[in-house]
Order: sequence, then structure tokens, then C-alpha cells
Amino acid sequence: MSDSRLSPVPDLPPPPPRLLTGAALFLDFDGTLAPIADTPDGVEVDDDLLALLGRLRDRLDGRLAIVSGRSVATLRDFGFGQFLLAGTHGLELAEPGRPVEAPARLPAVNEAEAAFQTFAAGKAGVLVERKTISVGLHFRGAPQWGREAGDLAASLADRLDLALQPGKMLYELRPGGADKGSAVRTLMRRAPMAGGTPLFIGDDVTDEEGFAVARDLGGSGILVGVPRATLAAFSLEQVAAVRHYLAQGVAGTD
Repeated sequence: MSDSRLSPVPDLPPPPPRLLTGAALFLDFDGTLAPIADTPDGVEVDDDLLALLGRLRDRLDGRLAIVSGRSVATLRDFGFGQFLLAGTHGLELAEPGRPVEAPARLPAVNEAEAAFQTFAAGKAGVLVERKTISVGLHFRGAPQWGREAGDLAASLADRLDLALQPGKMLYELRPGGADKGSAVRTLMRRAPMAGGTPLFIGDDVTDEEGFAVARDLGGSGILVGVPRATLAAFSLEQVAAVRHYLAQGVAGTD
């Protein structure tokens, strides 16, 4: 994200638990609720996390949503089916037990996936992740291929008229027209999120859109991990600190 409002503050304060009171809480997944794994399917979601989120959702009168680059189908497979979900960077929206609101998978995405597969063939550590309406090229296990992966993704995005979404050691190609910020804005107009104060917690540059919209709507953002230029007002060091912070919200402590 390129935004002149980004503030290169090296030492943001930790968030006070009172921010959770009355919040409409938006949570990124990878790197926020669970540590980033070496492979897309290497992430584990434990029962304690699901129970914590369930208690916090109830305390917030349902105002808790997970906003992720993962597809809604994958988030549900991880056990988040009982929560409000925004998947594929805001392109997919889903209420518990309801069908997913999403555009159809484009033929251009299939063409990009085939090109990614060709590129990944024979390159140990380079992985292609097929999502419901997008496709990702991961090189965490082979960082030496990062530049070539980026060049390929950029050329495909241009030729196929797809949105290029860089992430942590990956490039994703998907339809345009949505991001995590648009997901926050849409969900804040709907029950149960409407009426709360938006609070977005995330770690990646893709979460900056969420921070921006939360701030525009009178709320704030919390950056997880290494300090960097950000629109977030607060920071937490790591996933364990996020869980501790959310537990304070369940307990109602300040």
C-alpha cells in the first residue's frame, strides 16, 4: 500500500484494553491470530483460540469478524465457521451458516494458476496455492526465487487484468474491486458490526487498508509484529501478545 498518511513511528504504544469495549473488532488471521507457517496448510488453529474468540464475540454482542487473505472456505475449514468472515482480501463475505457472497472465479485466474504451476515446477520450496477465486505463489521456502516470482506475477496481472496482491513471501493474483478496507466499510454498515467502533488488528501491509478505514470511521488499528511505517495507532509484539490482549477484553479488564 502506498499512502502518504503512513507514519514511520518506530515505537507505537500498546493498545489499552478499553479499546475493546464497544468495539466492532476486525481480526486478520495469519501473523495475527496464528503464527505464519512455512506452507499455507501448515497453520494450526487450536481449540483455545476458537474458544477465546467465541467468548469475545459474545461479549461484543456478535461484533467480531475475521478479515483475511485466505478464502472463506479455508477459514471455515480451520474452524471459524461460527464467525463473520471476509475472505480473499474482502472479495468474499460470509455470515455463519450462510452462503458466501463472492464473484465467480475468472478464467484469467485459472490462466494465472497454470503459469504459476509452470514456474513452480522443479523449484523446491516454491508453492502454488489455489484459492476459491484467486491464486497465490509462495516462495518462503525458496527466497532466491522471489524476484522472478514478482516479475512473473506483475506481468500476468498486467496481461490478464488482475489485481496483484503482494504479501509476506508471496504474490497473489485476484479480481480487483475490494480490499480489507472495503470489507471493513461494508461490514460496518451491517448488523452486527454497525454501531460499534471499528478496531482492526493485523500484521501485514495488506492490513493497512483496514487500519485506514477503521481510522476514517472513528476507530483505530493495531499493528502486530516488527515496527514499520503504518496507519495503526498501537502495536503488539507477536501473536501471543494478541491473544493476551483479546483475553483482557473477555475479562473486561483495563
